[in-house]
Amino acid sequence: MKSLFLSLIGLFVVGFLSAQNPALNMPDLGSRAAVLMDATTGTFLYVKNGDDEIPPASLAKLMTIHIALSEVSKGNASLDEVVSLPRASWAINQPPRSSLMYLAPGQTVTLRDLLLGLAIPSGNDAAVAVALRFASTIPKFAERMNQEARRFGLLKTHFVEPSGVSEDNRTTAIEFALFCREYLQLHPETLADYHSVTEFAFPQAANVSERYRNKPGTIIQYNHNSFLKTLAGTDGLKTGYIDEAGHNIAITTEREGTRFIAVILGAPAVYRGDRIRDEDGMKLLTWGFEHYKTLRPTVDMLPPIRVWKGKEDYVEITPAEALAFTTFRDRGAQLRWEMELTPTIFAPLPQGIFVGSLVLYDAHGELRRIPLITTHEIARGGFFKRLWDSITLFFRSLLNNNPAP
Repeated sequence: MKSLFLSLIGLFVVGFLSAQNPALNMPDLGSRAAVLMDATTGTFLYVKNGDDEIPPASLAKLMTIHIALSEVSKGNASLDEVVSLPRASWAINQPPRSSLMYLAPGQTVTLRDLLLGLAIPSGNDAAVAVALRFASTIPKFAERMNQEARRFGLLKTHFVEPSGVSEDNRTTAIEFALFCREYLQLHPETLADYHSVTEFAFPQAANVSERYRNKPGTIIQYNHNSFLKTLAGTDGLKTGYIDEAGHNIAITTEREGTRFIAVILGAPAVYRGDRIRDEDGMKLLTWGFEHYKTLRPTVDMLPPIRVWKGKEDYVEITPAEALAFTTFRDRGAQLRWEMELTPTIFAPLPQGIFVGSLVLYDAHGELRRIPLITTHEIARGGFFKRLWDSITLFFRSLLNNNPAP
């Protein structure tokens, strides 16, 4: 449920940001659904029909890649292992109009080859081969995909197969953006290793039997993500199309320490509908970088705070949330911080209890409040310790003209 919680937090932050600057001109998009998210903070900056359920098409392949890489990280698979190619994975057995890696019987193919075949030419055959490497049947692999979706807190996302060819796969723009954020946190290497690679040549000599190595029949295909060439800082992620969904894309772009994720679903399924999708993506990301940025404050070590009537006199404190947050591009200059603490804190004091706020300011005023919590428990002190602290507090109250607590 972590990701779902982050989505709700993000939507509340969007309301705050928009209310502070009503002059922002939200882009007018032709696609059915779209969102723009700060990948670092999970803040949604733009939402259009974010909860509409739409087939993800080949965006589903990101979940397939995620499961394969998760198995590699657990030691259950290797990127360099040779993967068997069941008949169901051959290119000739894929649905009409499928995007293909061009798998065929007798080829020698590694898991790394298959992941490149998923990421670049978006091979439906590669999706079947990967699925059958990690599950006995396609439905069993789809169950695994759905388990992962639920683990990420995605309640509307549902898969029936690994390639995205089925109209019965479902997701929403909000949920898929949340998944992309998790995906990038878990597999950051995929941007350089797979999603920003622009060209895929297969089969090569090493993939075919010895008799064909002089003429392996190599086919060169290119990444369908045009933003890799047209939008500076773009290094992922995936496009998709089926008639029932229209043109979809998940884009991630990083500039000057700010990374955005844009998900666009349901650009019209018409001739050159991909242009509408790409125009929407360009509008959305250009607008995002023009108006917003990720701010990463640096806060010195926070001093311990006084605890009364406990076995210890001081307790360490820490921010309850990450310091990074999303703000307008013109905010954050001359950043400073202050602590606002609960006036008098008594033991027994549990770990993780709220004791105040870290308040961030810039030249224009307050930017953000971050809860401060205790790092460990402080037990109640003995009788004489409590008595001494009571006496101390009494005389302090007299000096300050305040009643003793």
